[in-house]
Order: sequence, then C-alpha cells, then structure tokens
Amino acid sequence: MTTTLHPDAAGSVTTDLVVRPFVASVDDEAWDRLVARSVNGTFLHTRRFLSYHGNRFEDRSLVVESANGRLRGVLPAAVDPADPAGVVSHPGITYGGLVHDGSLYGNRMVQALELAGAALAGTGGRRLRYKAVPAIYHRVPAGDDLYAMARLGARCVRRDLSATIDLANRQAVWKRRRQRRRRAAGAELDVSWTWDALDEYWPLQQAVLRERFGTRPVHDRAEIGELARRFPDRMQLVTARAASDVVAGGIVFCAPPVLHLQYSAASPVGRELNALDTVIEATIGFAAADPSAYRYYSFGISTEEEGRRLNDSLHEFKLSFGAGAVVYEHFEVDL
Repeated sequence: MTTTLHPDAAGSVTTDLVVRPFVASVDDEAWDRLVARSVNGTFLHTRRFLSYHGNRFEDRSLVVESANGRLRGVLPAAVDPADPAGVVSHPGITYGGLVHDGSLYGNRMVQALELAGAALAGTGGRRLRYKAVPAIYHRVPAGDDLYAMARLGARCVRRDLSATIDLANRQAVWKRRRQRRRRAAGAELDVSWTWDALDEYWPLQQAVLRERFGTRPVHDRAEIGELARRFPDRMQLVTARAASDVVAGGIVFCAPPVLHLQYSAASPVGRELNALDTVIEATIGFAAADPSAYRYYSFGISTEEEGRRLNDSLHEFKLSFGAGAVVYEHFEVDL
C-alpha cells in the first residue's frame, strides 16, 4: 500500500508506511516487543499494562508497519470517555504518543501521524488528543512527533507541570528539606520494599488523598494489586514504619531512564516524623545507585483541572528535593 500525502503535510511525497488497526490477540506480543526495543516507550505502553483496563475504554489503537510488514511503531489510543467523537492517545495512561523503533523520523513521522489520523477518521473519530511522551522518558532524543504535530496543524491544548531530578546534576536540596531529613533520620524509621504492606498502606493513602486533597487514587486496591502481579520487576511499594505501623510510603514505577514515584503519602504520625522524606530519599538513592538504568527521578505532575491550576505547595515540595520543572504536553488535531 502506497499513500500520497497532502502537500501541507509531507510535501506530496510517497511513503511505504502502512497504518492499520491493532488486533487484540494477534498483535499483542509483537506490540510489546516493539515497545521494548523502542526509543521512547515504557511499560505503560505495553498491551500487558493497557489490557488491565479491560473493557473500560473503546480501543482505537493503531500499528505502523513498513511495506515488508515489519512493525515500526504503535499508537495506543481509545475513544475519549467524555467525547464520543474524540480519540485519546491514551485515556488510561499519563502519556501516550506514537512509540517507535527510531525509524519514524522527520517526514516519516509526519507521514505516520497523518496516516494514523486518516485511519482514526475512518472509524468515526473527529479529533485526536495526542499526549506526547515527555522527553525524560526517551532513551535517545525523539521529538519528531512534536514537529509533526505542528506540521499537521495541531494545537497545544494542555500543559502539565511536573518536577524531576536529573540524577547526574541534582540541584541543591532546600534548607528546610535538609532539616526535616535530619529529624527523620533520628526517628529510626524502618524502610522496606515489599508488596506485603499494601493492605496496610492503601487505606492510609486513600485517607490522605480524601482528607487533604478531596480526591481518590486513579487505581483502586484491586487494580494496583493486579498491576503489581503483572509487573513485579517494574513496580514496587516502598514503606516506612515507626515501631510496627506503616506511617508513609509510595509506589515506584521503574521505567528506564526514569524512576517515577506515585501514590506517596504519610499519616499524621508520619508527617510529624518526616517519614515521607525518608521514603523519597531512599528511592532517589536507589535510582542514583544505578546510572546505567536511571538518569531521572520523577515526582509527576502538580497541576489540576486540565493543567489550568497549579498546586503551588505541592510543586514546591517536590522541587525542594533538588528537582527542576518538566512540562507534559497534550495536542489536539482535527481529523
């Protein structure tokens, strides 16, 4: 199949790329192998991760192949739950984007994304929300899709502000954070890396989100347990105990070159003991000790309401550990 593109996309050149719908049970293994060898994918892009959602989303995922049938890229996507005419890449993960093996560069990326748009339009989609993979997750620089978005007339409709430590160039830890770290060291907290504490930690985390932020976890206890079972080498629960009680913790996602902390919280006792500082420093130390795997330590975003509101105190808390700012971008393009 050879497709001629519109002049405003790739200059009326031809391409040997083929974009077709993902077929469950047929493409799963090849998809996950592509993600493993990709320049910009993480385990969140795998079908093994996405499939835990079950039938929650109406899938619109695509695969990109060369003329000889070799898989070159994958685009995780599903119908926008809030807009039946919209498609999101992907509503079930923080970032989606076109994950590829490095061969979709320059105009080939423009071609791949235009063909993807045409395929999605053929299924009734009218808009694509493209959640680009942040650059910190790239194994090598892979910003061709951002260029392609501009060429295809996409609009940047959302930016989220995140905090990230460059482990090779960590910024100075703020004074108050150093003081709290010293006080936490005197509390003789016991830090452990095991899922055995999940039933103790999860109610604590839920209570903190509900009482302090008026929210609830994206995943429930059963989903987190299932993800832990699926990815024992990619996810871990880290907790701090005072005496016999869990007083702080968090879940780390191992997505080289990034170690990402999620679902961190501390009980009232844990806050008095600065126990969360102990958990965070332990996980930073874990990542810093393996520079061949991890370059960045990510705290995730501190924005709410589609990026329109910044939780200043939360962002400053993250920055105080020696982090800097990273932006997560969402683009929208008409199909």
